[in-house]
Amino acid sequence: MAMSTTTKLNAINTMLSTVGEAPVNNLTSVTADVRIAESILDEISREVQSTPWHFNTQHDVALAPDSTGNVNLASNVVRVDLEGANITSSYDIVIRGSKLFNKKTNSYVFTETLKYTTVSLLEWDDLPENVKRYIMIRASRIYQDRLLGSEKISRFTRGDEMAALLSLREFEMETADYSIFDNYDVAKIVDRTSVINRLDRA
Repeated sequence: MAMSTTTKLNAINTMLSTVGEAPVNNLTSVTADVRIAESILDEISREVQSTPWHFNTQHDVALAPDSTGNVNLASNVVRVDLEGANITSSYDIVIRGSKLFNKKTNSYVFTETLKYTTVSLLEWDDLPENVKRYIMIRASRIYQDRLLGSEKISRFTRGDEMAALLSLREFEMETADYSIFDNYDVAKIVDRTSVINRLDRA
């Protein structure tokens, strides 16, 4: 049988195993402990995905105001930031409820379509395997801490959690292709010599 990525059922059964509970075959007719495990898994998934990662960050997203001037967001959008070309003194954008709010004008009303960088919460099956594993292990530790509070088990799962986090960070660095030149402050310093040369030739 071919290996497959971690399902939500796999993750919850791993969580149950940390407290000595038997695995379940589905997530429909379940006990209170399984419901608690699923709730914690969702909680940790939201926590982890609230941080911008390459897999859940989308650039150049055009968001247009509706007929009332409001920019409404999908329910899974947790962070929004203006793209560099749109950053002006006219905007200081934050999310309030399910809409964008401009702190500069103290208003929900926008008059133009702008491009943003958004961070979204993805469904379990849409997550990369490294992300699933980190969420599963972190959720397992927290589930055990809340139900049993065993310091010995907690120390063991903390080690697994750290290894999974390191693997996730390595995955992030490889897939995002980060460069120091992506940072404006660094690029400005690196480019300083060419700027001086251009001024000398002027």
